[in-house]
Amino acid sequence: QVQLVESGGGLVQAGGSLRLSCVVSGRTFSTVAVGWFRQAPGKEREFVATTSGIGRGTYYADSVKGRFTISRDSTKNTVYLQMNSLKPEDTAVYYCAARNFGTSTETVDYNSWGQGTQVTVSS
Repeated sequence: QVQLVESGGGLVQAGGSLRLSCVVSGRTFSTVAVGWFRQAPGKEREFVATTSGIGRGTYYADSVKGRFTISRDSTKNTVYLQMNSLKPEDTAVYYCAARNFGTSTETVDYNSWGQGTQVTVSS
């Protein structure tokens, strides 16, 4: 079973930046595709970004393309989400999730989830 621990959330003003981290354990890092999702109050969990096990395939939601960057550091078994030019509508709990090998934008395709980290963007 893969374990995931997120960190890096917080309160930031609009236009600011945050970097979220997701430490992955319990499986060989290169075999795990990781996705970032978010859930705002009263809304469904939505896809943000994903990267394949070897980092060649990365995909982003249209709402974050050009502002967010997903990356992975195999020396630290960590996947990052660099978030720039943050907007109030980015406010949500952010979750990382894992699945074997290939990427997916669907929550149902991921079988391991972290506990989430709150991101709040003030206007």
